[in-house]
Amino acid sequence: MGKAHDIAYGSGNGNSSGSTVYSVIVVPIDSSDPGGQVRLAPGETLRFGRATADGRPGFLTIAHHGVSRRAGEITAVGSHWTLSNLSRTSTYVVENPEGAGEHIKIAPGRIEAPIPFEFSRVVLPAAGDLLSFDIWAPRHDYADETATDRDGDGDGDGRGDGEPTVHAFPLDRSKRYFLVLAALCEARLRGAPHAPLPTVDQVVDRLRPLWPTASRTAVQWNIDYLAVKFRMKQPPESAACGPRLNGKKESLVSLALRFDLVREAELAVLTAAPAALLPGAAAP
Repeated sequence: MGKAHDIAYGSGNGNSSGSTVYSVIVVPIDSSDPGGQVRLAPGETLRFGRATADGRPGFLTIAHHGVSRRAGEITAVGSHWTLSNLSRTSTYVVENPEGAGEHIKIAPGRIEAPIPFEFSRVVLPAAGDLLSFDIWAPRHDYADETATDRDGDGDGDGRGDGEPTVHAFPLDRSKRYFLVLAALCEARLRGAPHAPLPTVDQVVDRLRPLWPTASRTAVQWNIDYLAVKFRMKQPPESAACGPRLNGKKESLVSLALRFDLVREAELAVLTAAPAALLPGAAAP
């Protein structure tokens, strides 16, 4: 990846001082100098590739023989940004470093693919190497909850009439099953999106300071309970309980991370005072 001095950025692209509001910041992965960052205001574009800037405004040079001369374009669009992949053969990947493996693939030739992440890492395959640079998009707009949820049911219709909307995955974060789910998700939420899941014994060891009577049987019971709660399998008393569910832990973690049922900030429950936790639902 080119260093900060490889960046040539002209004043015609919003890099001048004044009242310009920047919605996107491009950070080369090996640049620790804020002066190497490139700031874009809505409507502005940064092109990148192997070609040298040669005085051209708005060009980020990536000095690697495996990168196309004109590899792509980044455009700021208000509360998000877009990526154009100008390569004929390489798929680019945009990772969410905070998303426990969440990513978007940008196919060769794809123009202006919208990227919704607040923090992103653009990964370019280049002759056996994986090159990357970061993009920050701190401007994220959200609906006013008080204006759109007057009935307080969380569905955002604001009408206040009829039955409240039922939550898709209701979770009581004070219960032991949530402790088990958090322990299963912990490694992937802490920056290792491809980490192997902990074994049941490892979950027992992780939770014992909070749950002194934790055992393999109790943890496994809570895993089974979560599989039923998430509708991955029928309850044991059901006449149609179905075949054995293989990869149960992987399925639980995948669903939990995909729908943000456990967030990194919620891993604090793994260090909470034991008295603050309630027993799981009829745990053995």
